[in-house]
Amino acid sequence: MATFFRSANLASRVFDRQFLSPRPGATVNTVRQFYENLVPSYTICDIDCPDYSFRKFTDDGNYLVAFSRNHQDLIVYRPIWPTFSCNEPCDSHDLPPKAKKFDSFFKQLYSISLASSNEYICKDFFLYMECHQFGLFATSTAQSNDSSATEGAIHGVPSIEKITFYLVRLDDGAILDEKAFRNDFINLAHSIGAYLYEDLLCIVSLRYQTIHVLQIRDSGNLVEVRKIGAFCQEDDELFLHSHGQAARGVSFLPGIKQRLLSFIFRKTWNEESDQTLRVQHLKKKFYFHFQDYVDLIIWKVSRSTEQNSAFFAVYNMETTDIVSLYQNSSEELYSLFEYFYDHFHTNPQNSSHGNFISSHSNNVHALDQLRTIKNKANSTSQFVKKMMASLPYTCQSQSPSPYFDLSLFRYDEKLISAIDRHRHCTEHPIKFISVKQPNVVKFKIKPGSDSGASDSRAKRISSFLPSCFNPFFPLALSIQQTYMQPTVVNLHFRR
Repeated sequence: MATFFRSANLASRVFDRQFLSPRPGATVNTVRQFYENLVPSYTICDIDCPDYSFRKFTDDGNYLVAFSRNHQDLIVYRPIWPTFSCNEPCDSHDLPPKAKKFDSFFKQLYSISLASSNEYICKDFFLYMECHQFGLFATSTAQSNDSSATEGAIHGVPSIEKITFYLVRLDDGAILDEKAFRNDFINLAHSIGAYLYEDLLCIVSLRYQTIHVLQIRDSGNLVEVRKIGAFCQEDDELFLHSHGQAARGVSFLPGIKQRLLSFIFRKTWNEESDQTLRVQHLKKKFYFHFQDYVDLIIWKVSRSTEQNSAFFAVYNMETTDIVSLYQNSSEELYSLFEYFYDHFHTNPQNSSHGNFISSHSNNVHALDQLRTIKNKANSTSQFVKKMMASLPYTCQSQSPSPYFDLSLFRYDEKLISAIDRHRHCTEHPIKFISVKQPNVVKFKIKPGSDSGASDSRAKRISSFLPSCFNPFFPLALSIQQTYMQPTVVNLHFRR
């Protein structure tokens, strides 16, 4: 077994597979090792393709999602593989012109209109429900910063007149259901404001500080099963009305805020056992900061500095209790982050690929990288805050492509990584180096056109997205956007 899967010859590895079987529970990891030999080896620069905004491949690799340039239409493709013949050995020839077209690699399934005249599709928002092949998309009207004061709304949070979530069956483009929010604000960028797990969808209203929990039924219906914010239990509002509290105009803190304050009070109370010192301890640790705790709002942390503190609360939806509370400088939370990272990225139970995304809690190479960065940091506290700034993680934010498996390949994470974010253009190709053979470059990815020198003065932004790596095929797209120039799309594949 020691020599198995080390051959650089793909045919030899396939032949050996007939005689040797992987260890129990290691089948998927064993199959992924074949990608050491199945790598993109050919690039078609500036491929002839429609002028669309390509978003990502679905996690099962069956669909490529794109949007029209006016952000009104949804276009879905299915990956195919080109076939052509040559009179002489094909390795000595370039690809024929027909094979260099986008239509040779992708088949358009449909194009449907999602947004109305005054709405636009959020190009950074897309969630995929693999078991039913449902896609969740969002449209919104323009954001208004001059929003009028509304009962229950947080002061200073902008307003959007209408935000609509659409559930689309990707197989045929049928719009199954939709959910609209009016005069609200939901952070749609990179799907921050929503989280999908199994059949439950959580949408966070920043303006009204409410978490909407929706269930996606097998029939394709979006059913709201709970709202967490002003009330935590389903009968909280009924209880208050039955006791006449609402009629008398009594003002209450939101239910989830009361749960938070109760947790902080009990935690502070239990920190001091001496009855005499307990009152002073409460004054110093709780009552002195009481208004600060009241002013806390649910928000997605984008960065942390010395002046801005963030808290992370773990909330149990069944018992409606705050289980734990951490500050963004907590060493205890960082320890959980380092050793149990995969628990912060909750993947569907039936996902065979999402459970194999490399992290420092399941991959020794990633752990070494993290600890190297930590040792080089000037301040441990600032390092912890920087790491905690990524919490809570956004849903489906990492590519499951085996080419980002750190047990197979090494690459410069400043240029590219599994995280679904735009990357700046680089003048040099991105190298993917074998982990088992550190001196062997398995393949290179060069975003942008070959004639980079002619437009080097132009403002260039490379939209090289890890999500544009197909999760199974040796196939990737790199999209380069240049100021006042057409978009350049390169296609990287195994020939």
